[in-house]
Amino acid sequence: MKWPSHGSNPQYLFEALNKEMPKEKVDFSANINPLGPPAILKENWQSLFHTITDYPDPKGNLLKEKLANHVGITKDQLLLGNGGAELIYLIARMLAGKRVVIVQPAFSEYEEACRANGCTIDYHQLQPNQWKWDFANLSSKLDKADALFLCNPNNPTGIYYSKSTVLEILQLCAQKNCFLIVDEAFYDFVLNYEPLIDCISDFKNLLIIRSMTKMYAIPGLRLGYLIANRTIINKLITYQPQWSVNAIALKAGEWCLSNESYRNKTIELVSTEKKRLFSFYQSLNFQVSLSATNFYLLKEPKLKDQFPFFQFLLEKGIIPRHTMNFPGIDGEWIRFAIKAPHDNNRLMEAVVEWRDSLQSSL
Repeated sequence: MKWPSHGSNPQYLFEALNKEMPKEKVDFSANINPLGPPAILKENWQSLFHTITDYPDPKGNLLKEKLANHVGITKDQLLLGNGGAELIYLIARMLAGKRVVIVQPAFSEYEEACRANGCTIDYHQLQPNQWKWDFANLSSKLDKADALFLCNPNNPTGIYYSKSTVLEILQLCAQKNCFLIVDEAFYDFVLNYEPLIDCISDFKNLLIIRSMTKMYAIPGLRLGYLIANRTIINKLITYQPQWSVNAIALKAGEWCLSNESYRNKTIELVSTEKKRLFSFYQSLNFQVSLSATNFYLLKEPKLKDQFPFFQFLLEKGIIPRHTMNFPGIDGEWIRFAIKAPHDNNRLMEAVVEWRDSLQSSL
């Protein structure tokens, strides 16, 4: 069976499983802000609509200025993209034909983009279940590598590696003359996030990818940005199509950045719901990854293969993210987004039903 390579778009999951999708469902496979888009976007939708009558600024200067001020860099250290995915593909094109190491488990787009550009790919597998580092093994893999992809917080585990850990990896990459690409798509959900921005000037090999679609719940608009030294930015610009980011996304990005209270409310909600969910799972002796962000891995310890649990939830209209295409996990866990309280309540009810049905069958 060919599993869908991403979360969201659940119709493709049900199609692959040859199942009919329930009319009432909750999609836990997409890690999007449970608050939905900021109110300013809803209240000013007509203004956004008017932006489509002209071409967007190909440089996105207004948004770049706001972003540069927001994160503490200069505009020439920043590149806007049509979501993080476009930026990954631009980086992969820069690395065409070179040797790349991917820290696994990881977002599948790194490998797909690099393979499309003829890269030779190796993997550094984090230790299963605890997902800890083996630096001696990593060092040997980097001897012949041109770039290392690292997702932090990690997708799918949600685990966040401290700045000191990333700095150790960054220094190792610098010694090996190797780029370090850090994908921080979910950084703004991390309570005690430690910025890497101040390393950009000292480490010419560091590239940081960020997404605006997760925190601001605008995945349909596609908006992300890359932070790196100006030489790398100028190189990547030559690969990017003109008007890559549309006018609605540019304007929405400007408005989103001005909404600090929305971000604070989001972090508070996610933190509260995560504690509630994890306490619930602990009471039933489920295994949960030590996630620092807005999603987590869950395992029914009574099963080696989580597929029966996964199928049960689908039948109840609960749509998690499968992990069949995450090397090193291979379906032994299931990933869930943290959603609004009423959705999480529905998930917990389904989990209790599952456990009751499992007990009766033993």
